[in-house]
Amino acid sequence: MGTPVNTDIILYRRLLSHVVPYWRVFLLSIISMIVLAATDPAIPALMQPLLNGAFINKDPQTIALMPFLFVGLFAIRGLAGYVSGVSLNWVANKVVMDLRQAMFERLIVYPTSFFDSNRSGSLMSRFTYDVTQIKEASANAISTLVRDTISVVGLLGWMFYIDWAMALICMLGAPLIGMIILIIKRRLRKMSRKVQEAMGDIHHVLNECFDGHKVIKLYGGQEVETKRFFNTINAHRRFAMKFISASAATGPSIQMITAILLAIIIYIATQQASTDSLLVGDFVSFFAAVAMILGPLKRLAGINEHIQKGLAACESVFYLLDTDIEPESGNKDLIDVKGKIEFKNVSYHYAESETKALDSINLVVQPGQTIALVGESGSGKTTLANLMPRFYELSTGAIYYDDIDIRELSLLSLRKNIAYVSQDVVLFNDTVRNNIAYGDLEDASDEAVWAAAEAACATEFINQLPEKMSTFIGEDGTRLSGGQRQRLAIARALLKDARLLILDEATSSLDTRSERHIQSALENVKKGRTSIIIAHRLSTIENADHIIVLDKGRIVEQGKHSELLKLKNHYARLHQVQFFDQGKSEIESET
Repeated sequence: MGTPVNTDIILYRRLLSHVVPYWRVFLLSIISMIVLAATDPAIPALMQPLLNGAFINKDPQTIALMPFLFVGLFAIRGLAGYVSGVSLNWVANKVVMDLRQAMFERLIVYPTSFFDSNRSGSLMSRFTYDVTQIKEASANAISTLVRDTISVVGLLGWMFYIDWAMALICMLGAPLIGMIILIIKRRLRKMSRKVQEAMGDIHHVLNECFDGHKVIKLYGGQEVETKRFFNTINAHRRFAMKFISASAATGPSIQMITAILLAIIIYIATQQASTDSLLVGDFVSFFAAVAMILGPLKRLAGINEHIQKGLAACESVFYLLDTDIEPESGNKDLIDVKGKIEFKNVSYHYAESETKALDSINLVVQPGQTIALVGESGSGKTTLANLMPRFYELSTGAIYYDDIDIRELSLLSLRKNIAYVSQDVVLFNDTVRNNIAYGDLEDASDEAVWAAAEAACATEFINQLPEKMSTFIGEDGTRLSGGQRQRLAIARALLKDARLLILDEATSSLDTRSERHIQSALENVKKGRTSIIIAHRLSTIENADHIIVLDKGRIVEQGKHSELLKLKNHYARLHQVQFFDQGKSEIESET
């Protein structure tokens, strides 16, 4: 089924609302289009006195005046065409820029679950392809509707002035043309959506290729990825051709109807000419108007193609703009932060899973304590850490920061008091300094930035870089090693100097020497600060104040390192396995 007409109107009204700030330039483009359209019937209108007055009656005044009128007419057409084209595209590009900006401003405040369920390629396609479709479709549609509608009305008016009977015959084709447009409309909208989805798939495959090029090379995936990309672009080609086929069917159908009507008109005109009831100038002028009306009619018939592209793109873009952002349920601010954290009967399950990632977690972390979360992969460690900054909303239970439910705190205040380093380091294509002093930290002094880098054991490699702190590190820090990237992320967290520090396997990419430096630095940094550390290497958290052992989303053990070893249960088994693997690795390295 096609989209209802009222929905189409709502979409276009909403799109036009983005034009309102630029209404002056938009009005200038409309006026220019009207002037340009008004000159269309003037051309056949000049043909009548040219033939009747100059060629038949040999009127000297008409002969002298006609060249100047034609030059003046086309000068006006040229100026009006230039102004309308430039001004309309200026407005269209402004609207595209505003939409992209609005989409991006929404994008950066969407909940984490949104990014979990939407592919990056599809999102990128909306910013690049879909918005461009809106621009092209809306500019073409507006230009066609205004200019060609007025041209058709003006030319029809001139045709009725010359011979109303022949003009009525021309209008007999309007209902048939309307039926053709309605039949093809639904097909165009459906295929336009498919083309947009296929473009999102292309972006997705390209992104995966960019991110995974090393894996592709190492595992010989070139042929697999080449086939996958071919299938994707071939699907896009098929949908594009279906759209073109439906669109192309409009022109020949309308042209055939027009040809039949023209044949009838030519027959009637020749009959009238034989009885001298129709002058040559009148006939040529009428026929010129008919010939000129074909272009605007064809464009008006083809406007359905542009409208459906634009509306399908509008649906995609406005869906992104209408998606709910992170819920800002709180309005309290943290003042005189101590750093006490409490989990009360906390449970969580992801939308796509029926199994609970966390189940009835109860835990109190006193100010200044260092808590370590350990367990096998999938035990819920990272989920627990992600709940603290409200990257995800709790399913049941509550988390308290200094005895205040974090849902009552503003997101700004909550996150301002949390420093977070994840196992997946995120760096930006900027300088070393700007990656450490990022966002709210950009005004930090050079001394503070250096101190944070030194505490994270990063100054050693920073001093070896070509421009030290001013060195650009490439996209996602590709010019740095894994350990160097992780140390910059730790330096960023240290510079923030938040009361709560969350380290999600933050030392996983460090070599043994760097890890020892980091551990030593963290001992100093953790003083007076509450720290929650998720660690894969148990050797890094042996000195933690409290160790929490998670298994299948539940706390199964807790205590100090020595106490948990004596229990000879979950923690002891994890420790034994790691100790064995570590010893085996050391023996193999010595060998």
